Amino acid sequence: MNLTGDPRRTVSPPPPSPAPPAAGRASRRAPRRERQGPAYVFLSPWILGVVLLTLAPMAVSLYLSFTDYNLFDAPTWVGLRNYTDMLFEDPRYWRSVGTTLIFVVVAVPLKLALALGVALLLKNMRSGRGFYRSAFYAPSLLGASMSIALVWRALYNDGGTVDDLLGRIGVRTGGWVADPDLSVLVVALLAVWQFGAPMVIFLAGLQQIPGDLYEAAALDGAGRWRQFVSVTLPMLSPVLFFNLVLETIQSFQVFTPAFAISGGRGGPADSTMFYTLYLYERGFSASHMGYASAMAWALLLGIGAVTIVLFFAAFQRYLVQGMATSGLKG
Repeated sequence: MNLTGDPRRTVSPPPPSPAPPAAGRASRRAPRRERQGPAYVFLSPWILGVVLLTLAPMAVSLYLSFTDYNLFDAPTWVGLRNYTDMLFEDPRYWRSVGTTLIFVVVAVPLKLALALGVALLLKNMRSGRGFYRSAFYAPSLLGASMSIALVWRALYNDGGTVDDLLGRIGVRTGGWVADPDLSVLVVALLAVWQFGAPMVIFLAGLQQIPGDLYEAAALDGAGRWRQFVSVTLPMLSPVLFFNLVLETIQSFQVFTPAFAISGGRGGPADSTMFYTLYLYERGFSASHMGYASAMAWALLLGIGAVTIVLFFAAFQRYLVQGMATSGLKG
């Protein structure tokens, strides 16, 4: 618009006012919502798997634990009777709990100690580390199979390789599998043999420890053992705790070795009647699926309680170390 009469001078219109901040935020949110659609499409198989294969069976199992269900007739509501029978009227249940606890106490420390020892050896190797790491990890992939468990049973059976070797030095056992005092040890040794998975985790943790700490400890006159106690174990404590929790949870759920070595019966004299094996027997052999469901939920609560105790102990140790460090600094 020309207000001065000069055709060369014009007044430009005012610039448009900016959009309100709310409208700007809304315009930025819209594309983000549109980009979330493909993400949910790709996640849908996992979500469906969790709902249909995990959460739904757990809900059904929880309902069946309060019923009398034999796999053939409709379930009948019995309230807490399965839990009371399990805790107060079933001695075999407590025998299976004791057998499983003995297995956990024996197998987990031995497995972690062997895994840490082999990891320490592999850490200092100059060549061939990849080959030996794969070779030691292989039993973790094969040990859970039924075929390996049957071979393990043959090794420790009466007249097997182990019995024959011990007999040559004058030790007569008659087979570990048939001995109620040694049968649990057979299953524990099979679990210890599968030390490859925690070994790999230990090896990764050892490689993250700075070498300056070992050099400083050596300058202070610390030997190999002192360096291991004062440097390696404290720096490796998070990895050690992770392996401890993971192996404890897995050990409570042992089934295949116990089933194969005992022939599915938990013998001799219920010495290999592990918790999961007794659960299988009550649920599928005796067709007491309601009772087996109650056992499954008791196992879940028991593993949760043990895990909480382990975390609480680790937290207490962390607090004690923090207070000691604060006291030294003060």
